Amino acid sequence: MTHVISIQSHVAYGYVGNRAAVFPLQRLGLEVTAINTVQFSNHTGYGAFTGEVFSPAHLRNVLDGVESLVGLGGVDAVLSGYMGDEGIGRAVLDSVDRVKQANPEALYCCDPVMGDVGRGFFVREGIPEWMRDHAIRRADIVTPNQFELGFLAGREIHTLEDALAATAALRAQGPRVVLVTSLEVADDDAGHIGMLVDAASGSWRITTPKVDFAIPPNGAGDFTAAMFLAQSLRAGLGDEGPARALEQTAAAVQMLFEHTRRAGTRELAMISAQHDIVSPTVTLHAERLR
Repeated sequence: MTHVISIQSHVAYGYVGNRAAVFPLQRLGLEVTAINTVQFSNHTGYGAFTGEVFSPAHLRNVLDGVESLVGLGGVDAVLSGYMGDEGIGRAVLDSVDRVKQANPEALYCCDPVMGDVGRGFFVREGIPEWMRDHAIRRADIVTPNQFELGFLAGREIHTLEDALAATAALRAQGPRVVLVTSLEVADDDAGHIGMLVDAASGSWRITTPKVDFAIPPNGAGDFTAAMFLAQSLRAGLGDEGPARALEQTAAAVQMLFEHTRRAGTRELAMISAQHDIVSPTVTLHAERLR
């Protein structure tokens, strides 16, 4: 059974961080070890929340316990998301090192959560530079949104050619596969939004209609990164593997969004969508760009 360690935030209510990643990974048949960087009552977008942030020592201690119990040789991938500070980031990369020492074939998927178009950065000062200079270089798969890609690659992204140049620049730093989410470029239909995947074997994209939410839900990026990692573990990172992973991921996201829109909530409708996440009723085809 494929085994993933997911190191992310945790909320008691709602679906962000590990709550947006662990359940869908399990529904896809993966074994997941969740290590939480925080435990909050709810995501911070509500304005008020309770709970606490865990220390880097806490993360290392939890991994120590897992390693002493079952070892790390059977771990196939590490997934990370929002990092509250550099100390947490270093603990995450230490965990990646330990897993790869035990299994050199294990993948590291880094979702570089830092900001978004229209919002700018929403992480602590210094985190974007640390993410760019350290985490990205160690990752096999990175899943930035358009804003994050522009920062990490040091380029403005207005056209599809800009996006492809940026993903190529990012891959030159170390990652084997770059998945870009929430991509909106010139000449695209304003009512659509895209995902683009770039790897040594080629580049592909999918565009889908935007979903009209009353309040856009948080956690979609966390869900997308988890889905893409799961599908990449199945399809592989070479040849047409990234295209197949993109198709399955985009279909799952579309199904989850549709359930969430119908529910009319500000939280992802993870439970009602679970069957369609595993077996989407829509079929999407990736357009090959090169």
